[in-house]
Amino acid sequence: MSTGTLEAQVFLLPDLGEGLTEAEIVEWKVAVGDAVEVDDIVVEVETAKAAVEVPVPYAGTVLRLHADAGTALAVGQPLISVGTTPTETRAEGPTAAERYRAEEQAGSGNVLIGYGTGHAPPSRRRRRPAPTPPPARGEAVEGVGSVPSPEGSRPEVALVISPLVRRLARDHDVDVAHLAPRGTGGVVRRQDVEQAIARDETPAATRADAVAGVAEERIPLRGLRRAVASKLARSRTEIPDATTWVDVDATALLDAKNVLRAAHPDRRIGLLPLLARICVAGLRRYPELNSTVDTEREEIVRFAHVNVGFAAQTERGLMVPVLRDAHTLTTAQIAAELGRLTDLARSGGLPPEALTGGTFTLNNYGVFGVDGSTPIINHPEAALLGVGRIVDKPWIVDGELAVRKVTQLSLSFDHRVCDGGVAGGFLRYVADCVERPATLLADM
Repeated sequence: MSTGTLEAQVFLLPDLGEGLTEAEIVEWKVAVGDAVEVDDIVVEVETAKAAVEVPVPYAGTVLRLHADAGTALAVGQPLISVGTTPTETRAEGPTAAERYRAEEQAGSGNVLIGYGTGHAPPSRRRRRPAPTPPPARGEAVEGVGSVPSPEGSRPEVALVISPLVRRLARDHDVDVAHLAPRGTGGVVRRQDVEQAIARDETPAATRADAVAGVAEERIPLRGLRRAVASKLARSRTEIPDATTWVDVDATALLDAKNVLRAAHPDRRIGLLPLLARICVAGLRRYPELNSTVDTEREEIVRFAHVNVGFAAQTERGLMVPVLRDAHTLTTAQIAAELGRLTDLARSGGLPPEALTGGTFTLNNYGVFGVDGSTPIINHPEAALLGVGRIVDKPWIVDGELAVRKVTQLSLSFDHRVCDGGVAGGFLRYVADCVERPATLLADM
C-alpha cells in the first residue's frame, strides 16, 4: 500500500496508571511496513513496576517506530505512527489501551506496594543502544541459541525467554549459546547471565579498563532498581518504624502443613498460605496494624479489608504481588491465589494492578537461608512481618530439653499507628498460632 494515500495516526505512550511517568522500550513486536489491527500488541515496555504489553488503537500500516529498544519515553511522547486510509475507522467501543487506562484511572490511586515511584519526574535521558553482536556459532533466531553438537545428533538448545535477559546478555557480550542453564526446560535466566559476567565474560573495553587500573564500576539506577531505591528511601524518611521479634517453635505448624498436603494433594498448601492465614486473623484482632497514615490530613486510615502483599523473587528482582480480600478466603483459596500470583510474577505476566493496594506485607526471607532481619515497611503500609529460616534448635518442651523446628518472626511497624503493646500483642498472637495452629479455630 502506498504511504501517499495514508493518514498518519500518531499513538502516544499511554498513561499506564499508578503514578507511572515513563517506560522503557523493551522489544518491538512490529516493524515499519507491517499491517496492524486495532488492539494488536505492538511493543513491550518496562515500567518501574512491571513489563507491560501495549496495544495499538489504530488499524493500518506501521509508518514509524519513534523510539529504539532501550530508550526511555515519558508518558505522552510519540510511540508509533500508523497509516490509515480515509475510509478506515476505529473499532466501535473502547480499545484495549483505552480500557486499560480507564481501569487504572478508576483504581485506588495507591502507589506500588514495595516499589512505587511516587511522583518523581521522568528521566528523559536516552540510553545508548546496545551493540548488536554477530550471530554466535550455532545460534538460532533471536532469543534461542543452540550449542554445536557432534554431526548427526540433535543440538542442545539454550532458550532465552525474557527480553530483559537477552538485552543483559547483549550488553555484556555474553553468548547464550555457550551457557549451561540452571533452570528447568533449558531456559537461560538472569542469574545464568550474571554468573557469566562475573566470570569475566565481559566486553573487551571493560577488560581493558580493568587492566588499566580502573577499579570501579558505575551502574545506573533504572527501571525497577531505581523504583526500589526511591521507595525504600521514602519509607525510611517518612515512617518512624520500630522492629520487634520473637523465636517460635514451628514444629506443630510444619505438622499441620504436612497433614493438609496429604489430605489435599492437588492443592498447593505450604507454609506461606498458613502464615498468611495467621496474619489475617491477627490483623482482625489488631486492626491498628492494618492501616496507613494520611500525612496531608493528619489522619490514621484503618482499612476494613485485608490485602496481603507477599515477597516473590523473580528475574526482574523482588516483587510484591497483592492477595486481595484475604479476610474472605479460606486457607485453600489463599494457597491457590498465592500460587497463581507467584507463577505470574516469575513468568513476567503479572499485571501492574496486581502489585498495588496492599495493606500488610508478609516476607519469608528464610528461603534465602537467613535467620532474621529488620525489614523495611512497604510504604504506605503500617506493618510488615518477616519470617526467618526454620532450623533444628534445642527447645524446652514441658520442662524437658528437645530438638524442635524453630524460626524467628520479626515485625516492623509504624509507631505512629500504635504503641509497642499493640505490636507486641499482634506478634505474640501470630507466634502462638505458629506454635499451636489449633488456636486459629477460635477465629475462623
